[in-house]
Parts: sequence; C-alpha cells; structure tokens
Amino acid sequence: MRVAPLAVEVRHTPENAAVCTLSGDLDIETLQPAREALDRLLAQRPRALVVDLERVDFCDSSGLNLLLQTRMAAADTELSFRLAALSGPVRHLLELTGAKAVFTIHDTVGAALDADR
Repeated sequence: MRVAPLAVEVRHTPENAAVCTLSGDLDIETLQPAREALDRLLAQRPRALVVDLERVDFCDSSGLNLLLQTRMAAADTELSFRLAALSGPVRHLLELTGAKAVFTIHDTVGAALDADR
C-alpha cells in the first residue's frame, strides 16, 4: 500500500491567528511534519490555532491522537483551538469514535477565524 505524503502549510493572519493546513494522509507514517508544525504553533501562542483538514485523504488513530493531544495542550494554555473544513474521511473518523464532541469544528477556515471576533 502506497502512503500519500503529508503536506503541511502554515500561515499567520494579521489578527495573530495561525492556520495549519494539512494535505494528504495523516497517519502513523506521515504525521511527524504535522506534529512538529503544531508544536511550533503552540509555542508561538497565537490568538487562535485553526487546523484546516479539507485536503486530508486519510486519518488513522495516530492522526486523531495528534489532534486530541494538540487540543489538550492548547486548552492547558487557554489557546483557542479549532478544526475547520473536515474532509469526509476525517469527519467519519470523528463521528465513529465520538471525538467530534470534544472539538470546536467549523465548516470553513474563514468561519473558524471569525468565531471570536
């Protein structure tokens, strides 16, 4: 089975929010770049951290654990953490595991960024 590499793109908004866009497979073999980017962003303490999941083709339990760990780390420092634009596979995983209930989820990155304006 061929694993799609994970692309990670980070951008900062003028309002001091950070958006981390993930593209490809988010699984045990590919998640290290996402972990490193999210850890760096947590350390920077933006106003809000939004993870754009629209282009995630596959997410396994290790990807879910990364999102859960990031959510908990953000909560520990009172950082607003949101998921946006869930792809079908990510939405299915969150619903199947019940994890959807613990995240703040928005339909679009724009809605996630506008949430506390």
